[in-house]
Amino acid sequence: MKKCFGYIRVSTQKQGEGVSLEVQKDAILAFAGQHNLTVISWFEEKETAAKRGRPIFNQMLRQLKRRRAAGLIMHKIDRSARNLRDWALVSELPSLGIDLFFATESLDFKSRGGRLAANLQAVIAEDYIHNLREECIKGLNGRLKQGLYPFRAPIGYLDNGRGQPKSPCPVKAPLIKQAFDLYASGQHSIRSLMPVLEQLGLRNHREKPLSQHGIETILANPFYTGMIVIKRTGAVYDGKHASIIDMRTFRRVQDVKAGRAGKKVTRHNHLYRGLFRCGPCHGPMSPERQKGRVYYRCQNPSCPTTTVREDHIETAVQDFLKRHEMSARDARKLDSDWQKWLASDARSEELRGLELQISQFEARLHRLTDLLLDGTLDKEDFHQRRQALKLDLGELAQRRAEAARNHLSNAEMQKFLELMKSLEALHILANDDEKRWMVENCISNRTVVGKKLCLEPHSWLQERQISELSPLVTHNDPLLELIRRFGKRLGGICN
Repeated sequence: MKKCFGYIRVSTQKQGEGVSLEVQKDAILAFAGQHNLTVISWFEEKETAAKRGRPIFNQMLRQLKRRRAAGLIMHKIDRSARNLRDWALVSELPSLGIDLFFATESLDFKSRGGRLAANLQAVIAEDYIHNLREECIKGLNGRLKQGLYPFRAPIGYLDNGRGQPKSPCPVKAPLIKQAFDLYASGQHSIRSLMPVLEQLGLRNHREKPLSQHGIETILANPFYTGMIVIKRTGAVYDGKHASIIDMRTFRRVQDVKAGRAGKKVTRHNHLYRGLFRCGPCHGPMSPERQKGRVYYRCQNPSCPTTTVREDHIETAVQDFLKRHEMSARDARKLDSDWQKWLASDARSEELRGLELQISQFEARLHRLTDLLLDGTLDKEDFHQRRQALKLDLGELAQRRAEAARNHLSNAEMQKFLELMKSLEALHILANDDEKRWMVENCISNRTVVGKKLCLEPHSWLQERQISELSPLVTHNDPLLELIRRFGKRLGGICN
């Protein structure tokens, strides 16, 4: 009996879990029994034959050329190869004295007609793959243009079947939002964020803790804002899925990642690190721990500013916030002015301004397409610019939606007024991250001269006229963030 190798193949690991491999094996064994052949070794592969470089296939060919077997039996020609380069390697085996058999096809490789028939079938197999690939790409592009993501849902979303948009996972989506918020605060590096997310319970698709690369991938993925960006081509589509992250937070995260938002805390997470500078020399006040206390020191030896203790800074910050708390009279006046502003035409003007900006950005998008068609831009540059414009448009659309609903409801305004009457108490009750946020967003000029702290309020905190405050109330992040961070604590403060 002639000794032969048996080669069986499916295109994917998932297909390998079915019965296809067993069916191929049974057909080869039946063919071998009918033609006085014996299979001495099996080579099983779960990989597409459209691409070259299959490891098991190449290993089998090497052993055949070393005369480890006298023949090779396969189920069909398309199981051996679906590209002409691999088929050339298979079809040259008879020239080397190795018999070639196909269990379902009677082909005589010793005759001209048999070789021609086999070559024609190999060409048809390759053409089938090319056509299938083109049809698949058409289908994928069609789904993408509909706003549907035809691939596996990113972490934080659920797959809902073919033809359905992804939906936020009720468990992981809030954790994804928390991951973005933590990194956007500027108080975390990717490395320091890893144990925090692990403690919160955010896991990858295999329910294992996220790696550093996994966190980087999440933070760089605009899918969470409602956009679909194909990384390989750079193409941008408007997704139908619900967003988890707003555009402003996403842009903030990208700025922090690119180093455009100040240094991130990595090892020594001191309370006011990076927030205060020396008045005379404008150098940073660097924290260091000595004898159980934290001191902030100017690193310039010739500077008259030496050190200031962290607890002294905290006392000064609390005194500052107390001085800028709003009195009950000011609160009533601001509330009255706010109601008058709501009844005025200012909101309409604001909406018209946003509509104009959106129209201008949409016109720029159309011009980009014209530049691509004219050959002025290449595809890579086009997709990069289009993605940036889409992010800007998304942020403008978000601001328009917020302006349309007044941005602050009456209930939110009342919370804001209560918070403004309790700034010192809020700072006392806040955790370290919240205290840093309050200092950064309430105090604009933070310098140390000698041992004295010079603190100046941000404009939104300093102004008391509604004509100045109303645009900030509708657009300024610190006000809304103040409500979001501390609104739930009003009961404890007021009681």
